[in-house]
Amino acid sequence: MSSPPSTAKVESPFARALLAGAIAGTTVDLSLYPIDTLKTRLQSSTGFYASGGFRGIYAGVGSAVIGSAPGAALFFVTYESIKSLLKQGGEADMGLAGLNGEWSEPLAHMLAASVGEVAACAVRVPTEVVKQRAQAVQQPSSLAALRYILSQRAEIGVMGVWREMYRGWNITVMREVPFTVIQFPLWEALKEWRRRKMGRESVTAVESGAFGSVAGAVAAGVTTPLDVLKTRLMLARDKEAVVPLLVRTLRASGPRAFFAGMGPRILWISAGGAVFLGSYQWAYNALAEPR
Repeated sequence: MSSPPSTAKVESPFARALLAGAIAGTTVDLSLYPIDTLKTRLQSSTGFYASGGFRGIYAGVGSAVIGSAPGAALFFVTYESIKSLLKQGGEADMGLAGLNGEWSEPLAHMLAASVGEVAACAVRVPTEVVKQRAQAVQQPSSLAALRYILSQRAEIGVMGVWREMYRGWNITVMREVPFTVIQFPLWEALKEWRRRKMGRESVTAVESGAFGSVAGAVAAGVTTPLDVLKTRLMLARDKEAVVPLLVRTLRASGPRAFFAGMGPRILWISAGGAVFLGSYQWAYNALAEPR
């Protein structure tokens, strides 16, 4: 009598992406939080030491604990779903079918990553607003920062509070989409190269982490100016448009201001890419293993 065919621990690719993304997001944000804090303080318009220096480098970690898992899970669920749809024949509907086969896959990864980032920003932006105000010592904790924003309801109304929580949405999307358009196709290409070279169907967590580190470092360096703008918009006392802030920063500090924190950002995202995409691959592979 033949044994029944083995099935994966989690059969649904959707569920695997959800769980693996949540694990990866929480792991990377908590393990590398101090570097993120230092990067935020370097980019603050008030200066590094005025924003806290090396003190309290876990300030605001509460918001990261709450926002990491749902934000990363939302990204990967969207990313894997869009990739799967395109792979199954959605290219024709999206206008990709007529393109050279060599380019259709990277373009599919770019599109899937872009849509995934926009979806994830629904969670990431309010988390970042609260977190960075605590990191820059504008408020003593994430909870205090959130309470301060909510306390303005009587003065600016519910919609005003909503806009305050999503301050920097446009520049965050402007930063994240170019970042992922660079990072994820490069990560996927390196994984595909490794699979072909080794004759395997998947890569290991260590390999995925190494490729994620390289892809993250490249994307981080290129998008640092957008990250500086995003940080300053979120930390500003009053809401400000992107272009006036850009002009004012150029006049006051010159082009160098837009590369503030570049070293810690590359270090953080390079290490983060290894932890994030390595732990994602580990969790995804583990959930796909037969029972």
